[in-house]
Amino acid sequence: MNDYLEIRACKLDLEEITKLVSLPECGAISIFMGTTRDNMNGKLVTRLEYEAYNNMALKEMKKICDQIRKNWPDIRNIAIFHRIGEVKIEESSIIIAISSPHRRDSLEAVNYCINEFKRTVPIWKKEWYADSTYIWKENCECIHNETK
Repeated sequence: MNDYLEIRACKLDLEEITKLVSLPECGAISIFMGTTRDNMNGKLVTRLEYEAYNNMALKEMKKICDQIRKNWPDIRNIAIFHRIGEVKIEESSIIIAISSPHRRDSLEAVNYCINEFKRTVPIWKKEWYADSTYIWKENCECIHNETK
């Protein structure tokens, strides 16, 4: 059972990440891949830029893995990769892959993982628009919003 956690500036490779979690005894690999869309609230988006506090982000990602293993003991391998820097339209900013002997555990764990990631991991997103303006986006799920 391994946790593969990475924050990187280069493109994310779905095949590479899937191979990391693949095991002969697992009949399921569930994947979430978050991509940059070209619109938000009626505005044309041209790209996203991500920044991270890497050390803290990796610690929070590890906490998520630990909780997944507590909630779903049959989970085998977990990979959480997030991109920083510029992410163009249709490119991936995050890939989560989780393997387990059966699909239910990995599907539930992937859903939990992305929700907790957005809630706790210190990665920030700048959304650039066609009119050359931008806005720093805050995740509405972020724990810092819970006190507002």
